Amino acid sequence: MEAVTEGGWESLPVPLSPAVLLALRELGFPHMTPVQSATIPLFVNNKDVAAEAITGSGKTLAFVIPILEILLRREEKLKKMQVGAIIITPTRELAVQIDEVLSHFTKHFPQFSQILLIGGKNPIEDIEKFKEHGGNIIIATPGRLEDMFRRKADGLDLASCVKSLDVLVLDEADRLLDMGFEASLNTILDFLPKQRRTGLFSATQTQEVENLVRAGLRNPVRISVKEKGVAASNTQKTPMRLENYYMVCKADEKFNQLVHFLQQHKQEKHLVFFSTCACVEYYGKALEHLVKNVKIMCIHGKMKHKRNKIFTEFRKLPSGILVCTDVMARGIDIPEVNWVLQYDPPSSASAFVHRCGRTARIGHLGSALVFLLPMEESYVNFLSINQKCPMQEMKPLKNIVDLLPKLKSMALADRAMFEKGMKAFVSCVQAYAKHECNLIFRIKDLDFASLARGFALLKMPRMPELKGKCFSDFVPVSIDTDSIPFKDRNREKQRQKLLEHQRKERQENEGKRKFIRNKAWSKQKAKKEKKMTKKRRREEVN
Repeated sequence: MEAVTEGGWESLPVPLSPAVLLALRELGFPHMTPVQSATIPLFVNNKDVAAEAITGSGKTLAFVIPILEILLRREEKLKKMQVGAIIITPTRELAVQIDEVLSHFTKHFPQFSQILLIGGKNPIEDIEKFKEHGGNIIIATPGRLEDMFRRKADGLDLASCVKSLDVLVLDEADRLLDMGFEASLNTILDFLPKQRRTGLFSATQTQEVENLVRAGLRNPVRISVKEKGVAASNTQKTPMRLENYYMVCKADEKFNQLVHFLQQHKQEKHLVFFSTCACVEYYGKALEHLVKNVKIMCIHGKMKHKRNKIFTEFRKLPSGILVCTDVMARGIDIPEVNWVLQYDPPSSASAFVHRCGRTARIGHLGSALVFLLPMEESYVNFLSINQKCPMQEMKPLKNIVDLLPKLKSMALADRAMFEKGMKAFVSCVQAYAKHECNLIFRIKDLDFASLARGFALLKMPRMPELKGKCFSDFVPVSIDTDSIPFKDRNREKQRQKLLEHQRKERQENEGKRKFIRNKAWSKQKAKKEKKMTKKRRREEVN
C-alpha cells in the first residue's frame, strides 16, 4: 500500500476526543487523507462544507468524525428519541457500509444510538426498533427516510424527533440527484431545523449539486481535493495508483476473453460490471458453471431482500467474483478489490470513472479493464480528454477455448437459461441505444449477429431494433425452442398448463375473429417500463 497522508490525527488544529483517536487506531488509520485534513477542522468548527474529492479518498471519515465531535460538544445530552445527526446516501449498500464504519466509533460512545433506515426491510420493524433503542444518528436512503416522516399514524413522530438535529450529511450528493431523489430530499429538508450544520460530499461537482448547495447550505466552505503531482495539474478523476487497461475484441469473443481472464486470476477479488440487471442474471449463471472453484455472487438493483446479505458476504471474502450493475459503482468500499472488469462500457463517462474507483482505494494498488468492440476504440481517446483518464491496451489472448457451445448447451438443457439469455440480449441492445456517448456507441453500426453469438442465443428475439434486418452470419438452432423444458419441474408443470390453456383458447376463438399478432416483446416492455421507471427506481435503490 502506497501512503496517501496529510499527517497524523493529533496534528489537526481541533483536538479529537481520546475515544475517537482510539477507534482510528483500532481501524488502522494512523494518518489522515487530504480530504479529511481539509474538511474535519471546518466541519467541527460549525462551518457548512461542500466537499468534492475523487472516489476512494476517505470521505466517510471526513464526516463521521465531525458528527461525533459535534454531538459530544452539545450542552444538553441527547435523549433516546432525539435525532442529533442524519446521513443520507443513495444506495442501501453504501448506507450499510457507513453504518458499519460508524459502529466502530459508537461502541466507544454508549450514550449515542444509531439506526439504519433502508429499503428491503419492514418499515414497521424499523419503527419498533427506533422506539425501543432510539436513533441519535440516522443513516438512511432518501425514499425510506421520507417514508418514515409520514409514519405518524404508526406511532412514530419523526418530525418532532429531529427538532434537536445538529448535523445533516448528504453523501454522494451528485448520485442522489442523478437517481431522481431531488423531490424526496426537498421533502426531508422541509422537516429539518434551519439551525444545523450541513455537509455535502460528492465525487463530481455538477450544476444540480451546485443548486443543492445553494438551497441546503448556509455560507458553505467549498473544498476541492485533487491528487498531488500530475493528477492535480490534469484534474485526473481516477486514482493515480490505478492501472487502467482496455481490450478490443469482437462481440462474439468477449465472453471467452472474460472467462479466460478470470480463470487466470482465481486467487484475486473482482467486480465484473454489466449494463443491465438481465445481463447480470444471465452471465452470472454462466460464470458459475464455467469458472470453477471460485465464489461467484450477483447483485443488481432489482433484487429486493437479498442485496444487503450478498454485499456484506462479498466484502468479507478474501477472493471471489461479484457480477453487478452500476448499483455497485458509487462510493462502495469493498476491501482489496484487485480488478474492476467492465464487460459493457457504462452509459456515461462519469460512471466509467466511478466503476474504476472501486479499486485502488486510499493508497492501495488496483487495476481496471474495459472490453471494447472494434467500432468503440475511439472511446479510449474520448475518456482521455473528457475524464483525464489514460489507458493502456491489453491484447486479447490467442488460441483460447471457445466456451459459447457450452453456454448454448446450458440453454438447450434448461428453459430458464434460454429465457435469461433472450432477456439479457434485448436489455443489452436497449441499453446500447440509450448510451450518452452515441457518436461512438452507434446502435445502427452494431453487429447484431456477432452480439447474438456472444450471448450464445439459440434464435434471434423479435424486437423493433431487428425488424427488417437479415442475419446471414447467425445460424439459429434447428429445434423448436418451445420444446425446451424448465429444469425446475414445478415451473415446467406450470408452463405445460399454460400452453394447454392457450391451445384450448385458440381452438375456441378459431373462426370468431382474426388473430391479432402480438407486438414485439421489447416494444411492449419499453412501454410498460416507461410508466414504472420513476416508482421502480426508488424501490430498487432504497
